[in-house]
Amino acid sequence: MDWKVGKARGGLKGELTVPPDKSISHRAVMFGAISGGKCRARNFLFGEDCVRTLEAFRAMGIEITREDDAITVHGKGLKGLTPPEGALYLGNSGTTMRIISGVLAGQDFTTVLTGDESLSRRPMRRIMEPLSMMGARIEPVEGADHAPLRITGTKAPLKPISYAMPMASAQVKSCVLAAGLYAAGRTSVTEPFQSRDHTERILEYFSADIRRKGLTTEISGPGELVPGDLEIPADISSAAFFIAGALIVKGSRLIIRNVGLNPTRIGVINVLKRMGGSIRILDLREGIEPAGDLEVRYSQLKATVVEEEEVPLLIDEIPIIAVASAMAEGTTVIKGVRELKVKETDRVRSIRENLSRMGIDAVEENGSLIIPGSSGRIRAAGLDSFGDHRIAMSMAIAALVSDGDCLIRDTACVATSYPGFLGDLEKVSI
Repeated sequence: MDWKVGKARGGLKGELTVPPDKSISHRAVMFGAISGGKCRARNFLFGEDCVRTLEAFRAMGIEITREDDAITVHGKGLKGLTPPEGALYLGNSGTTMRIISGVLAGQDFTTVLTGDESLSRRPMRRIMEPLSMMGARIEPVEGADHAPLRITGTKAPLKPISYAMPMASAQVKSCVLAAGLYAAGRTSVTEPFQSRDHTERILEYFSADIRRKGLTTEISGPGELVPGDLEIPADISSAAFFIAGALIVKGSRLIIRNVGLNPTRIGVINVLKRMGGSIRILDLREGIEPAGDLEVRYSQLKATVVEEEEVPLLIDEIPIIAVASAMAEGTTVIKGVRELKVKETDRVRSIRENLSRMGIDAVEENGSLIIPGSSGRIRAAGLDSFGDHRIAMSMAIAALVSDGDCLIRDTACVATSYPGFLGDLEKVSI
């Protein structure tokens, strides 16, 4: 499936609600399933990735019912999962594969995890090493650093560890914390930089014995989780495309409703505001996950430097930040982009190649992505998603400020997180 997207002449205007938060939706299923009762999660994201998580736990004996936009997960406790009949196919969802591995390490059966071609190329050594230190048996079926993975559980408790992560990754941190629920004692994880904290928040809400101090999180096991109901806000990673679009398309004034504003997720807002973007929070609502409405207006952006320690807090938003940078005055430098090479695609290469076709000569030097601003001059071109949903949506926003029509190829991947994206873009484009 291809998209044809052309120049937006009157701005992005009106109101919009983007899909529910993907990260929180995943965790609602996973931790709800191993809790000791019912967890109702309202405004659940029924995108392909989250459905893979949902179906994986159904395959392990968890009842999950749906009513409109809500699901109810009937948890069976830490050890309540049952062996699936076959391998668990997780599609393109790296979040599912990495976090579920921590849960499966504490079960007393063997599971094989598989994924699509893209997921099967993504590095899994980063979870294999800490789980092995905890006494779990986790190994690649085909002898490489990738899926399929075979996880052989144990009836005995896992070993608690103190693990210093070599990279800041919410997925790896969450995997170790999930396994820590099954360990006999206190497990700690220390990050080099802060990453997303959705796992810590939901575990605290579910009454886990978890403590945070600086970049270290500790969890004590074994212990039961006490479930509670969740209200999932709109995904800031999905909102980011429209935030950037409204900032770079002249004449824009856009309201985006009920966006999740977790402090570990608003790095994209901080960077775009630093570039001169007019982004205003209209109604901040505190809770397990804070949320609010955003007002975004067209702004003349200026270049900035994104430091390496900022990257884990906006890792999924770098493609759209790159598009905004291409429209800014001056040259933007995004440091520490190596992790982007092992996402759904090599996002550094994908960004550079697409921007090059549009006349922007972005380069990679010493682990940094350097993007010269065009001051508003981008040419139309044929663009590729490279099978990556965030690249596809970022290029659609870039097309809005090009000098003609752009054809964006292979956009079916957008269904993993935002199947209605093109319709929403047409709704607010004037």
